[in-house]
Amino acid sequence: MAFGPSVKVVDTGRLTYGQATADWQERLNVDRMRKYREGRAREIMKKHGVAVILEGVPQNLRYLTGLIGFPMGLSRYVLFFAEQPSIMWEHSGWYAQMPDQAPWIPEFRAAHSWLNLSPGIDATQWEAKQFAEEIAQVLKDKGVLGEKIAVGGVDGFGLAALAEAGVTNIVPSQPLLLEARMIKNEDEINCLKMIAAICDGVWYKVWETARPGMRDTDLGTIVASTGYELGAEFAHPGGWRSGPITFDRGFSSTGRLLQTGDIMYGSVCGFTYMGYGSCTYRTLTIGKKPSDQQKDWYKQVVDRIDNVISEIKPGASTDAAAKHFPPSTKWGYASEHEILASEIGHGIGLGGMTGYDHPIVNRQWSLKYPQEFQEGMCLAIESREGEVRVGGARLENMVVVTKTGVEIIDTFQRDEVLQAPR
Repeated sequence: MAFGPSVKVVDTGRLTYGQATADWQERLNVDRMRKYREGRAREIMKKHGVAVILEGVPQNLRYLTGLIGFPMGLSRYVLFFAEQPSIMWEHSGWYAQMPDQAPWIPEFRAAHSWLNLSPGIDATQWEAKQFAEEIAQVLKDKGVLGEKIAVGGVDGFGLAALAEAGVTNIVPSQPLLLEARMIKNEDEINCLKMIAAICDGVWYKVWETARPGMRDTDLGTIVASTGYELGAEFAHPGGWRSGPITFDRGFSSTGRLLQTGDIMYGSVCGFTYMGYGSCTYRTLTIGKKPSDQQKDWYKQVVDRIDNVISEIKPGASTDAAAKHFPPSTKWGYASEHEILASEIGHGIGLGGMTGYDHPIVNRQWSLKYPQEFQEGMCLAIESREGEVRVGGARLENMVVVTKTGVEIIDTFQRDEVLQAPR
């Protein structure tokens, strides 16, 4: 893979192992990863004077506990203490199964859930009262009822019930969890490398398969299946845009028949391994070599991303990187928010498609509110170029901030627009 002369790419080594366990080789160490995340969260809590986190957001729950489960709103939650062992309230069914499956969690209880108000307002308020009174009693028993508690994933009924039960010193948990999540340890980074390797195989399958006469929705079916075959924890069809719907960015797959000469790109994003999500785009042409115009669009995108990446190193600021994205006026937009998720660098990790980690790199925020790049941050850098109803190109790379530079971890060819099928 080639990069521009301004890009200092660090190769700290591809993974030397697969997804199976082994007694003869150090591989992904999930116990070390869980302990690192717990320690990191407690470090940030103490920094901000937070005694306990009451968390119900699934990706934050996984960060704090290493557990997955039923995703409906506040059907499961944890009290994660800065100085004491955690208590996990698990969804019915899971509650009965999990204690001997997750011995690192010292105490499980059955969760109170009002299933997103589905039983009605009166039942919701009653159930929220049971939830809040139990939480308040635990906080009282642990001696932290009056201390600062960070709360996430609790709706208005739950918050009102907590206040009525005497839990009033509340701050949002999301800023704390984002601060904790932004610096990954080696195992978290290796999870991202694993999903990047899976995406490499998915992109190869796209290159091998996409052809004139294929529906974009059928390509999505193959993409999801390939992701699972290669070991993704979660995969999906992605969004495939071709021909006249490739710029600006385009909506999702439509069932459109791919045609000879189409330019096409897609999102192999939100595929996960151990919860850590991918964010990759590539551009291909269908049944015909790319035209000079298509090559020019793509070259602009590659050069732009290379220039952004060249500014990423520990201690540097996101504003310097963001300046390499063109202003929204280049495409006739009056405000930067009109291209918010199109010209951007964003943190990647456990958020997947539910939200980004720190930092963000774009003209909308970074020029006025810059963030500092730190070793252990992981980002995806993405851009696009084209003409409305004519066509467009898109690229996204996953990177890790290391001591000495940037490591590009998604390895599928990005130097030129490939012709499909291979």
